[in-house]
Amino acid sequence: MTPAQLEKAALALPGAEVSIKWGADRCYTVGGKMFAATDPSGGHFSMKMTDIAYEALTQTGRAQPAPYAARFKWVMFENLSALDEAEVKAWLKTAHGLVAEKLTRKQRAELGL
Repeated sequence: MTPAQLEKAALALPGAEVSIKWGADRCYTVGGKMFAATDPSGGHFSMKMTDIAYEALTQTGRAQPAPYAARFKWVMFENLSALDEAEVKAWLKTAHGLVAEKLTRKQRAELGL
C-alpha cells in the first residue's frame, strides 16, 4: 500500500481528518482523536487495533507494539508498502470505529456517525 492509498482510504471514513504532528508525521483522526499515523516517508505505519488483533499481530511478528502507544493497543508496521491494501483498509475501518465509539454522543452526531 502506498502513502497516497492510505490517505485516501483513511479520509474516506466518516468524519476523518488528517493533521501534521511531531514535526512531520501524518495523523488520521476522528473527532480530534487519532486512529492511525504514518511517518513522512510512509515507511512506518501505526494504528489502533482490537485486543485480539493486537495480540495476533505482535505475537506473530507481523507488527510490533507501537512506541508510546502499545498500552492503548496500537501496533507499528515497519513497511507500509509491504502491506495488503484490502487488509489495511479493513484495519483502518476498525481503528476508526474503535476511536469513534469513545466520542460523546454529541461529537458523533456532529460528525454524522
